[in-house]
Amino acid sequence: MAIDEAALQVVIDKEAIRELVLLYSRAIDRQDIELLRDLYAEDATDTHGDSFDGTAEDYCQFIAHAFPHMPYSGHHVCNHLIAIDGDEASGEVYALAWHLIPARDGTREEDFMAVRYIDNYRRCPDGKWRFSKRVVTYDFKLRRPFDGGGLLGQGPDDPSYRTCLQPLFARGART
Repeated sequence: MAIDEAALQVVIDKEAIRELVLLYSRAIDRQDIELLRDLYAEDATDTHGDSFDGTAEDYCQFIAHAFPHMPYSGHHVCNHLIAIDGDEASGEVYALAWHLIPARDGTREEDFMAVRYIDNYRRCPDGKWRFSKRVVTYDFKLRRPFDGGGLLGQGPDDPSYRTCLQPLFARGART
């Protein structure tokens, strides 16, 4: 049986894009701003519903300023549909996002959202797929008081850095 090289390349590209989306979740949830920066093309834009609309670099700065106020963030990727067209691609990612944020009265609130990331991707000159445009829709939002607990610190002391030693799990930009 002959291998269809073009079909094989589409599978390889889709897997690289799926990894890109998962790394976005990891960058936000582990508060790794250098990894987050590495996931966007130089001229990329990001529109996060009503909270941010601008360049990817400005989005990274916006998120970096939010990290100290967000002791927990968990992004859970669900469905991910991808269409490849050479070095360009588009995708729609369904995800559930939980954030622990400060409430106005000094307590904490759970911020839960069902989101869709509507993405454009580009294979960059270094061969890596990156976001060229990201548009986030909030299909459902819920905010309520938080009285739970758990491992709420997800920065550089997260246990994944000591347990998963392959370069994919290291802090900072992809190697």
